[in-house]
Amino acid sequence: MTAPVAIIMGSQSDWDTMRHAADTLAALGIPCEKRIVSAHRTPDRLFAFAKGAKAAGFKIIIAGAGGAAHLPGMAASLTELPVFGVPVESKALSGVDSLYSIVQMPAGVPVGTLAIGKPGAINAALLAASVLALNDPDLSARLAAWRKAQSEAVAERPEGSA
Repeated sequence: MTAPVAIIMGSQSDWDTMRHAADTLAALGIPCEKRIVSAHRTPDRLFAFAKGAKAAGFKIIIAGAGGAAHLPGMAASLTELPVFGVPVESKALSGVDSLYSIVQMPAGVPVGTLAIGKPGAINAALLAASVLALNDPDLSARLAAWRKAQSEAVAERPEGSA
């Protein structure tokens, strides 16, 4: 069986951000496939992947992209699967360019847009887990335990305070 989540990115350099999505999914016991699918440099690969994603067994696509950030929107235009876009921080504009490119999709081509960088990658994985957990009681329990552990890890008082 194909993994339920595909993590796609425009280039190898995006992996520094997108690995956080993969790590979060792994911590929750959710398999994922990771692929480099550039909207600009490998458009044929993008079209083949996105058009065949549902038939391949994917349920959700997490797409990370920097700069012009067309990958999430293009993927969303080619499949009815949910696409969560992660803006990858760029050197030129700190990822704001990527955020604007992903969040400004025209009506009818939805992309769930997350925060720039690592927080967005982690939250994309958690959002994917939440969607998958709707039909998976075991995953729902793992996700609830993950969230509880996260809450319990927050100190009530700052270290060194009285």
